[in-house]
Amino acid sequence: MHFTNKFVSAQVIHSPTATVASSASSQEKALRPSMDSTRDVAAAAKIGKTLGGRLLLKGIPAVTIHLKREQKYHGKVKAVIDSVRGAGVKLL
Repeated sequence: MHFTNKFVSAQVIHSPTATVASSASSQEKALRPSMDSTRDVAAAAKIGKTLGGRLLLKGIPAVTIHLKREQKYHGKVKAVIDSVRGAGVKLL
């Protein structure tokens, strides 16, 4: 997960091959019309829901979350993780 003053983005990396399995960002033109703001908690929740749906479409039923040192489980981080979980992806 990466948060800037303007945007929210999240990606899932396949560890053995070090490739991006799926990603979602508030910079995507397809998602912008459905968001009031591209940087708040509601945008983070929308990104998590989109990412969860994309993971399920690719056949990835479970993921592991790794947070950076400065990231705590609250606010935007919590919104992304809870939305991915709510989309049906299991968190290990």
